[in-house]
Amino acid sequence: MHARLYVRQVAVTARPRRTQSERSAATRHLLLEATVACLVDLGYAGTTSSAVAERAGVSRGAQLHHYGTRQQLIAAAVEHLSDQRMTQVREQVAALVDDASRPRRALDLLAEALSGPLWAATLELWTAARVDTALREELLPVEQRITADLARLCRTYVTDDPMKVQLTLDLLIGRGLGAVLLPVSRARQRQALDAWAQLLACPAPAAS
Repeated sequence: MHARLYVRQVAVTARPRRTQSERSAATRHLLLEATVACLVDLGYAGTTSSAVAERAGVSRGAQLHHYGTRQQLIAAAVEHLSDQRMTQVREQVAALVDDASRPRRALDLLAEALSGPLWAATLELWTAARVDTALREELLPVEQRITADLARLCRTYVTDDPMKVQLTLDLLIGRGLGAVLLPVSRARQRQALDAWAQLLACPAPAAS
C-alpha cells in the first residue's frame, strides 16, 4: 500500500520531460549568455568558439550545431543582449510621466543604454568588423536594427526633429566611447546632458 502511494505521488510530482525544441532553446540561451560574458571579460580576440562552449558548459559539437561560425554566434549574442536591453529601456521610458522633464530623463535612459562594459564590448566588435568581412556581414543588420530602435525612442520621447535625433544619437555614442577611453565623473556627464537638453529645448531659428 505504501509503495503504491509512493509511486502515485512520484507520478504526480515528477516534472515533464522537456521537448527537443525546449532543450535547443535552453542550449542557445546558454551559448548567447556565455558569449556576452566572454566579450566583456576577454574581448573579441579571446571570445573563441571553444572558450564560449567551455563557459556555457556545452560540447563544441552542440555549439556548432546551433551557430556554425564564430561570427554568427557573436552577432546572435549582440542581438540577444540588445533585445533584452532595448526591451528594458522601452519599458522604462514608457513609464516616465509625460511632463516637461520627460525629454531630459529619457536622455539619461538612452545614455545608460550606450555606456558601460557591454557597450565597450560592442565598440570593440565595431573595430574588429572594419577588417573582418564575415563579422561585418553578420553584425551590420543587427546594428542597423538597434540604431533604428534607438532613433524611434529618441524621436518619441526626446525630440521629433530628425536632425536633432541624429545629433542626439551621435552625442550619446561619442559620450559612451569617451567614457571607455577617458573615464569622466558622473557629475560632469550629467552636466553635459543637461546642456544638451537645454539646446534641444531651444526653438529652431526662423528661416531667413
